[in-house]
Amino acid sequence: MEDEVEGGVGGERSSFVISLIENRAKEVGVAAFDLRSASLHLSQYIETSSSYQNTKTLLHFYDAMVIIVPSNKFAPDGMIGVSELVDKFYSTTKKVVVARGCFDDTKGALLVKSLAAKEPSALGLDTYYKQYYLCLAAAAATIKWIEAEKGVIVTNHSLMVTFNGSFDHVNIDATSAQNLEIIEPLNSSLWGTSNKKRSVFHMLKTTRTIGGTRLLRANLLQPLKDIETINARLDCLDELMSNEELFFGLTQVLRKFPKETDRVLCHFCFKPKKVTNQVLSYDTSKKSQVLISSIILLKTALEALPLLSKVLKDAKSFVLGNIYKSICENGKYASIRKSICDVIDEDVLHARVPFVARTQQCFAVKAGIDGLLDVARRSFCDTSEAMHNLANKYREDFHLPNLKIPFNNRQGFYFSIPRRDINGNLPGKFIQLLKHGNNIHCSTLELASLNVRNKSAAAECYVRTELCLEGLVDAIRKDVSVLTVLAEVLCLLDMLVNSFAHTISTKPVDRYTRPEFTENGPYAIDSGRHPILESIHNDFIPNNIFLSEASNMVIVMGPNMSGKSTYLQQICLIVILAQIGCYVPARFASLRVVDRIFTRMGTGDSLECNSSTFMTEMRETSFVMQNVSPRSLIVMDELGRATSSADGFAIAWSCCEHLVSLKVYTIFATHMENLSELSTIYPNVKILHFDVDVKNNRLDFKFQLKDGIRHVPHYGLLLAGIAGLPSSVIETARSITSKITEKEARRMEVNCMEYNSIQMVYRIAQRLICLKYSSQDEDSIREALQNLKESYIEEKL
Repeated sequence: MEDEVEGGVGGERSSFVISLIENRAKEVGVAAFDLRSASLHLSQYIETSSSYQNTKTLLHFYDAMVIIVPSNKFAPDGMIGVSELVDKFYSTTKKVVVARGCFDDTKGALLVKSLAAKEPSALGLDTYYKQYYLCLAAAAATIKWIEAEKGVIVTNHSLMVTFNGSFDHVNIDATSAQNLEIIEPLNSSLWGTSNKKRSVFHMLKTTRTIGGTRLLRANLLQPLKDIETINARLDCLDELMSNEELFFGLTQVLRKFPKETDRVLCHFCFKPKKVTNQVLSYDTSKKSQVLISSIILLKTALEALPLLSKVLKDAKSFVLGNIYKSICENGKYASIRKSICDVIDEDVLHARVPFVARTQQCFAVKAGIDGLLDVARRSFCDTSEAMHNLANKYREDFHLPNLKIPFNNRQGFYFSIPRRDINGNLPGKFIQLLKHGNNIHCSTLELASLNVRNKSAAAECYVRTELCLEGLVDAIRKDVSVLTVLAEVLCLLDMLVNSFAHTISTKPVDRYTRPEFTENGPYAIDSGRHPILESIHNDFIPNNIFLSEASNMVIVMGPNMSGKSTYLQQICLIVILAQIGCYVPARFASLRVVDRIFTRMGTGDSLECNSSTFMTEMRETSFVMQNVSPRSLIVMDELGRATSSADGFAIAWSCCEHLVSLKVYTIFATHMENLSELSTIYPNVKILHFDVDVKNNRLDFKFQLKDGIRHVPHYGLLLAGIAGLPSSVIETARSITSKITEKEARRMEVNCMEYNSIQMVYRIAQRLICLKYSSQDEDSIREALQNLKESYIEEKL
C-alpha cells in the first residue's frame, strides 16, 4: 500500500481508485477513493453528453491510477459505455473489470455508514439512498477491490466521505480546463525547457507539502461557489497581507511540519490483514518500518502544534481563528502526543536523510521496554561502527584520504572515491565499480557482508518495535478523525500561506487586488491582466470587461493575432482565481459567482474521435448549449469558421441569439464583422474591438480594447498580399468585398433606426442596475438618478 500512497517523483502521482457504473437512463455513479488521505468522494448525475463530457471532467479532476468498471455492457442508446470510454481515452490508466455483482448498492450503503467519520445522516443516505443507488454501488466495488488487492481492512468511522461533492463547486469541463491552461500549458511538448510559458497551477505551485499541492490543483479545477467561504479566504489573505509578523510566522511554523503529514493518516485508517501478509510473504520488516516512520512523523507534527498555536493566538480572520479553536484548543492532540511520548524516545524526530531516518526508526522505542529489541539495536550499532572502521582502514592502507562511505536505502553503505585520487586502477579488493560524475562508487566483500548483517539487525529492530507499538497504534486509531482534521488544516494553510499569500507578496504593490462579490450584480473588471502572460511580457496591456443583466453578451471583434483569445482566457482565469479565494491581477474586480465555465476555443482535428475540426467545434458547442445554466460564464472563440462561410455565419448568429435569450453572461470573439449587426437588433449585445492601425500596408496591433465596431479595411487581403498572392487576384477580391460591405452597411443603418428606442431603454436599465449595486452614498445616487432622467428625456426629444 505504501508504494501507491507515496507516489512517483515528488510523491505527486495519483492515489485515486475510481469506480464507474451507469444505467440505461443515462445516469452515471462515481466513487473515488483517495488512498493517500483516506477519503471517499461519491457523485451521481445524468450524463448529458454522448461523448461523456461530465464523466471525463470528473476523471480529469481525480486523475485516477485505477478505474474499476462492471464486466457487462450496459450503455444507454447512443452512448459508447463507460468501459469503452476508459479504453478509448484512458488507455494508460490501469483498468479493472469486475463482476456486476460487486456493484451492490445495499452493501455500499452499509459500508459507507460504518466507515464514514461523519454522522451517516449528514450524508443523506437514509433519505436519498434509493435515489443515489448508483454511486453507493460504485462505492461497494471500490472498497471491496481495495481491501482485496491491498490486503487491508478499512477502520470503522475513519473515512472522510463527501456526497455529490463535485456539484458544490464550479464545474469546469475537461476541454475547458485544457483550453484555459489551468493545469498544463497547451502544446507543452512543443516548448523547450527554457520556455517561460506556464499554467496557472505552475504559477501558484509554491506549496511545500504534497497535500497542499493537491488541494491547490483540486481548487483550480473545481473553484468554490459559496460566497461566504470565498470571502472567509479573502479575509484571511487581507490579514496575512497587512500583518507581516503573522505571515512570516506562519511561513516559518509550517516548515516545522513534515511534508508528508497528510500521508500518515492512511496507516491508521487501514488495518493489515495478517493472514494475507503470511500467504503473500510480504516483507514484514518493510511494513513495520513504514508504520514506525508514520508514528515518528505524527510525533514530529504534534510537537510543532504549540508553535502553530503561539502564532495563531491573536489572529483575527475567521479562517485562522477557526483553525486555532479546532486544532490548537483541542485536548485530543495533547493526549495522542502523550501516548506517543510514553513509548517513543523524546529525542526521535522525523528525518529525510536515509541513514539518519533508519537510525531514528531503529531507536524509536525507549530502551528497556523489549530485551530482544535492545539486542538487535546493539548488533545494528556494532555493524554500523564496523563499516566506518573499515572505511578508516582503507583510507590508510590504500592512501585514499578522501574516501567516503555514504548510504542509500537501495544498496545500503558503499564507498565513494574521487577519480582524481586514483592513480591507475583500484586494488582488486574493490568490486562493483561504477562511475558517478567525478567519483567512483564501489564496494568490497567485507563491506557487503557487514551490510547484510546491518540490514538484518535493522529488520529485526523494525519487527520488534512494531510489536511494542501495537497498543499505541490501537489508541491512535480511536482518535483518527482528529488527525484527518489536522491534515486538512495543514493542507489549507499551506495553500493560503505558501501559495496565495506568497504569490501576491512577490508581485509589485497593488498589482493584485481583492475581488468583490455580489449575488446578482454586474461582472466588472477594471484593468484586468493575464496572470501568466503578464510575467512574460513586461509591457502587457490591461483591458476591462463589463457584463450585466441588461448587457449580458459582449462580442469582441478584431483581426487574427489582435489579442482576442488571450483576452477570453484572461477573463476566465481571473474568475477562477477570485472563486478559489485569491486576489486577482486587476485594479478593481466586482463579480457575480458563476456555477459553470464553458469554453469553445482552438481548432484542430480530433483523430482519436474520428472528428474533423468542424465536427469537434459542433460537439463542444452542443455540450455548452445542453448544459448551460443562468449563472454560467460562456466564452466562445471563432465559432463556425471551420465550415462554409454562409453556414459558419448562420451557426454563429443562431448560437448568439440562443445565448442572448438565456440572459447568460457570454463573451464571443470573432472576426466575422457581419455579427456586429446583432447589436443593432438586440440591445443587450455590446460590441467591442481590439484597436489595430494600418501602416504601410501592414497591421500595427495595439492590444487595446475599445467600444464599438472598428472596421479594419481588408486586413485579410493585406495578409494575402504579404504572403505573395498576385496583385490582380487581390484587386478582384477587393472589388467583390467592397460591394458586400456596402450592402451590409445599408442594412445596419435601417436596423439602428428601427431598434433605437429599445436600445435606449436598455442603456437606462443597465445604469440603474449598476446604481443598485453601487457603494456610493445616498446623495450621490440621487444625483446620478437625476442626471440619468435628464439625459433620457433629452435623448428622447
